[in-house]
Amino acid sequence: MIQKIFIKISARNQIKGTIVSIQEGVVNGIVTVDIGNGKEITSTISMNSIQELGLEKRKEAYAVIKAAAVMIGIED
Repeated sequence: MIQKIFIKISARNQIKGTIVSIQEGVVNGIVTVDIGNGKEITSTISMNSIQELGLEKRKEAYAVIKAAAVMIGIED
């Protein structure tokens, strides 16, 4: 049995949305979250995490973004 613990985290980019799809793989899965206004965020996470979090379509979830670096590029 997994004990639920509620924590605050330092990442400021926390975007609430609804899971619209989960593409399951052997080791990892791709979770797509609808964040509104026709925008979606996808994340590749372990299948173990998907199962432990009980992720499924139509469930509310947060996309939490914590980047060490953000790069900008242009076509050459």
